[in-house]
Amino acid sequence: MATGELGDAGGYYFRFLPQKTFQSLNSKEITSRLRQWSMLGRIKAQAFGFDQTFQAYRKDDFIMAFFKDPNVIPNLKLLSDSSGQWITLGTEVKKIEATDVPCTQLSMSFFHRLYDEDIVRDSGHIVKCLDSFCDPFLISDELRRVLLVEDSEKYEIFSQPDREEFLFCLFKHLCLGGALCQYEDVISPYLETAKLIYKDLVSVRKNPQTKKIQITSSVFKVSAYDSAGMCYPSSKNHEQTFSYFIVDPIRRHLHVLYHCYGVGDMS
Repeated sequence: MATGELGDAGGYYFRFLPQKTFQSLNSKEITSRLRQWSMLGRIKAQAFGFDQTFQAYRKDDFIMAFFKDPNVIPNLKLLSDSSGQWITLGTEVKKIEATDVPCTQLSMSFFHRLYDEDIVRDSGHIVKCLDSFCDPFLISDELRRVLLVEDSEKYEIFSQPDREEFLFCLFKHLCLGGALCQYEDVISPYLETAKLIYKDLVSVRKNPQTKKIQITSSVFKVSAYDSAGMCYPSSKNHEQTFSYFIVDPIRRHLHVLYHCYGVGDMS
């Protein structure tokens, strides 16, 4: 690629911020939950800074510049399909896809309807159902049924816009877990973990005029392609393999939340 082409990508420059730790993924309690859900050792959050004003309508230029940046290439982590080890990209990105993920929810009351619709009992216990498959997931309770089965009677309690919300996506990813996921009997670990990760990744501020709290981050679901096809977040497509880019335009921080479906750490 000619240098001019890269220069025209808005001249975004990035720096890796290794000192930024994400407490939500590293606390003892969450670590043991992620182990149970077969996601431990396969989920990671990383932080990068950037030097120019972020404009959402130029997100493709921004993300392409990110993948080509010399400070990103040796630091952005992904899991190797072959070895299962954490590696860096090691290939030239030719094309990216970035889907807008709405991020407007400020309260966990978003999920109260799970109680109202008898998917979860007042005690917090998830209502069981007869086992069925929604490939590749086993459905043995009403929670997974409402998350996955489009023709189930309660599916529409979450509208399509609801289901696109970043908070919903996080919650759903945690509920579905990795390849050897042990499901929870109660809802609270999923809700608490989703809330903590969400708060860790997403920035808010108080609107000076209205005094209301508002979310300032933009969220994108990202994949990247080299000359052979998809190379990030993985060369294999899976509903539970994802990378979300959460952009804070005020602080000029980019948080990357990555997970690759597979068998998580057991020990």
